[in-house]
Amino acid sequence: MLDSTAHETLPLAPGVGYKPQHFAAIMADPGPVRWLEIHAENYMGDGGRPLAQLRHLAERFPISVHGVGLSIGGEAPLDRDHLARLAHLVGWLNPASFSEHLAWSTHDTAFLNDLLPLPYTEATLARVASHIDQVQEALGRRMLLENPSTYLAFAESEMSETDFLREIARRTGCGLLLDVNNVFVSATNQKTDPRDYIAEFPLEHVGEVHLGGHDEQEDEHGAPLLIDSHGAEVVDPVWTLYAETIAAMGPRPSLIEWDTDVPEWPVLAAEAERAAAILTPARQAVLS
Repeated sequence: MLDSTAHETLPLAPGVGYKPQHFAAIMADPGPVRWLEIHAENYMGDGGRPLAQLRHLAERFPISVHGVGLSIGGEAPLDRDHLARLAHLVGWLNPASFSEHLAWSTHDTAFLNDLLPLPYTEATLARVASHIDQVQEALGRRMLLENPSTYLAFAESEMSETDFLREIARRTGCGLLLDVNNVFVSATNQKTDPRDYIAEFPLEHVGEVHLGGHDEQEDEHGAPLLIDSHGAEVVDPVWTLYAETIAAMGPRPSLIEWDTDVPEWPVLAAEAERAAAILTPARQAVLS
């Protein structure tokens, strides 16, 4: 295990999703960035430069591990080999936080290159809760569950997404990761108000916030269709929603996600600076 006892929690400050091409820039001058997040599946091998660089980063920054492959919402049992590899990584790295998605991405022996939505039913609730219990038991720690970006709603759903997440947190003791861009994307696509979603969200369980960019397209009727791409700057309406959310719940560790068409480090640092401009006064208000 790495000696990361100085980084047992994420700071109430901006973080950035780590990309190897930014290693030298981060080590030289991280700017406003105070912590980093990695995708678990990129670090499940043994040895090599990626893990060596991660070791150096973990000595300096708190690290959050974000999973994308557990398929927590899937109907099949969890992949025990994948979970074992994840547990090995978490045991070695001892990160400040671990999170995954409220989604499914596997079916039988097929692995899908997307995070797909779920109907919010009692059966889904029981299955997701069971899977989260298994993950938390295997990792020996509390995890965070992220709200998804969605493009449709299931007619068979028996409860709202916010009620579903609230009950999951109650049953399992897990925390929640609030992705503000996902809220905006889903609300736009389903023609609802993102502020209503935030008002109904169990903010008391939020341990981390995500901010990212999206692509703007049109559906067959010419209505806006937003795609959660993580490939652009955070748009102004999402920044506004984020500021309102922080005002309502207080400061939280807040991550800038940028996973496609990744820019140079100064662009990410500038996005983190915008988050810091919102977080810093909120943090000072808590401390005063």
